[in-house]
Amino acid sequence: MASVAQRRIKAVSYAKYGYMFIAPFFLVYCFFQVWPLIYTFILSFQGNQSNVGNWVGMDNYTTILFGKGMADGAYATNAGFFKALGQTIILWFGNFIPQILLSLLLAVWFTDAKIKLPGKGFFKVIMYMPNIITAASVAALFVSLFGDSKNYFVNSLLLDLGIVKDSTATIKFITDPVISKILVMFIQTWLWFGNTMIMLMSGIMGINPSLFEAADIDGANSRQIFFKVTLPLLQPIMVYTLVTSMIGGLQMFDIPFLLHIGSITNKDLETVAVFIYQNFNAGTEIQANYGYAGAASIIIFIITAILGSITFYMNRDKDEIARKKQRKKAEKQYKAKMKRGGLSL
Repeated sequence: MASVAQRRIKAVSYAKYGYMFIAPFFLVYCFFQVWPLIYTFILSFQGNQSNVGNWVGMDNYTTILFGKGMADGAYATNAGFFKALGQTIILWFGNFIPQILLSLLLAVWFTDAKIKLPGKGFFKVIMYMPNIITAASVAALFVSLFGDSKNYFVNSLLLDLGIVKDSTATIKFITDPVISKILVMFIQTWLWFGNTMIMLMSGIMGINPSLFEAADIDGANSRQIFFKVTLPLLQPIMVYTLVTSMIGGLQMFDIPFLLHIGSITNKDLETVAVFIYQNFNAGTEIQANYGYAGAASIIIFIITAILGSITFYMNRDKDEIARKKQRKKAEKQYKAKMKRGGLSL
């Protein structure tokens, strides 16, 4: 029998201290992330300009998607949104494809034990460094290098080399519709390929080395090892990279916007995020259309969710799904057999 002193001892729970430590994160997250998301959703059902605060239902969505609903400038808003969406997709594809190819090549190269490359750590650091530079600094750097006039470095160099013959016929890196897009794609690739390379390297280093050794013993060459061993086992990290890149690409704002401002008149760099910002930003040529901005934000959220779901669905583990179906089928057959035998489970 326990003594009186032993019965008086109470268990001490330290769980509350854990909640106290994580509470600041959740408070900040709710204040700066959850509430703005909820308020954006509310704004998407409200009016614009003089009609701000009034409930207009689905009018903002019908205006953006179909060019009708709100009378003033409905078709212009509709055309502007879809033009911005098309340009966003072009800019994302244009930087993601070279980015993933270059990152994959470098990741395989740096993790290959057969390649004795001196200074691998140095090269990794150098390639990752653009990722830690602020977008404003990068945009200012490239505008100062690739400005349209002869006073900027690249055009001045081309004039000195004789590639550009006339100072009045300089290359319009910032204002030309095609060249400016290529420049943004290059900047985005340069900024993010180092981060993608590190992610893919971590995935490759997580693969069991014995698989590579077995393939090498069986006589597989480097190409066969890459396509038959490395690439299939990298599928989870590749899906993660694709989804995160897609989310970032559809929300692309900083570089296109800063170059867009630098060119003043180049609407070919207007992405969906820039479109949303300009509708929020009173004082621009589009005056404080909070409802349009909120609706556009919700639409791009839905598009991102759909594309992400499709990506996960297409890259699901088909073998595991087949095994689950077989297990369920076997369970059903077993239960049916037990019922026919008069036994209860």
